[in-house]
Amino acid sequence: MPSKKSRKAAEEQEIVRLGEIYNNLPPRELALAQGLIIQAARLRVQLDELTDDIAKHGLLELFRQSDKVEPYTRERPAAQLFAKLDKNYQTIINQLNDMISNVDTGHDDLADFRNE
Repeated sequence: MPSKKSRKAAEEQEIVRLGEIYNNLPPRELALAQGLIIQAARLRVQLDELTDDIAKHGLLELFRQSDKVEPYTRERPAAQLFAKLDKNYQTIINQLNDMISNVDTGHDDLADFRNE
């Protein structure tokens, strides 16, 4: 597991990377996007760490409830956590992409809805 210092540096690097991608948002939308960008960066770093852990230890493990019970194969908690975090990361990236696609095309779904 990386140190807090290296994790923070990786998060900051990812914030910069995402900031460059979404920097053409208008100021109001960019202010809203900042929280999503920060959260996406945190999730991306955690996902990278979990990817390394899964590559090293695998998706499955032998698990034993007690010495009296035969061990069985189960999904490692890291694999379960990866799936949850990845879903959250994809949701945030989709939200950011929706924000930028509305800006790029000048298309406003809310205005379309009001005009119906």
